Amino acid sequence: MRVASLGTAAYNPPNSLSSQPNYFASEKLRPIRASLLRWFSREQRCLPWRETRDPYRIWISEVMLQQTRVGVVVQRYGEFLERFPDVHALARAQLDEVLAAWSGLGYYRRARALHEAAREIVRHRAGKLPRSSQEWQTLPGIGRYTAAAIASIAFGEAVAVLDGNVERVLRRLLGLPLNSASQIWDAAGQLLSRSSPGDFNQAMMELGATICLPAQPRCAHCPIRSWCVTQGVLPRTARVTRKKKSIAYGLAQRNGRVYLVRRPPKTSLMPDMWELPEIQPNNHPVRFELRHAITVTDYRVSVVRVRAQEVNGGSWVRSDELRKLPLTGLARRILRLASVI
Repeated sequence: MRVASLGTAAYNPPNSLSSQPNYFASEKLRPIRASLLRWFSREQRCLPWRETRDPYRIWISEVMLQQTRVGVVVQRYGEFLERFPDVHALARAQLDEVLAAWSGLGYYRRARALHEAAREIVRHRAGKLPRSSQEWQTLPGIGRYTAAAIASIAFGEAVAVLDGNVERVLRRLLGLPLNSASQIWDAAGQLLSRSSPGDFNQAMMELGATICLPAQPRCAHCPIRSWCVTQGVLPRTARVTRKKKSIAYGLAQRNGRVYLVRRPPKTSLMPDMWELPEIQPNNHPVRFELRHAITVTDYRVSVVRVRAQEVNGGSWVRSDELRKLPLTGLARRILRLASVI
């Protein structure tokens, strides 16, 4: 999962680094880079988007990996590309088709921005994807991190990435205080391997995701532990308080159809997505229960059986049409557990 960067300061391109403080002694840069790249070459996880330099496929993977676990993305990445193999296919698709293919990945604004960006590339760039990080940032939904990741991996641009994993590695490596976001961006640029920027950026992300973990770093396995100031002594961090909530959905079926409602287009969470109607569970038989997490809230979900005459305001949808609809991830889970899809 790509976690959001904590820093907000702008990243300075390599040609401006001479005016910044040196966070690494010059004699340490080469061995740190070499050790990290050797480790990545030997220990990197086998992930499908690492088997290509196609900027379209890398773009799709980077957007999917924002706030979504790697295991989930691995399952959905190939399916999405089979449905939308290139930017032209993505641009031609209707938004509902894209949202349906995205169902289960969460944070649906990413899919909307992805679709909008594809249409902009086809409409204004004749279908040619940008090559530089600066150009990528002009597209909807593409921020500084995503632009740098695509440009460095697909085109070898010497621009550093900084997501939450990379930030954690750098803070521990240098022992920097938590209020120095601009320093972290400068340090990322200084440490970057100019000869292998794509592999180096991926190595930093991989290190943070698999070794330099938030609560229990595996320091004994770290390829750059010899240069790390922190050496496993963790700074105090605020704990995220998770909320708990119970919720019930009604499952109504008749004649091979299931009853669904559509979320309002202006709602802040998952607009225009289809789901089961939320109801009060009183006096309804519970068919099954499950747990579901959205951001910082853990839901205990009850799925109850309701009669056709008890629901209104939605639509009856044939079972064979469900896979084409932009269902919420929770609705898709419920329908699978109920053997509807």
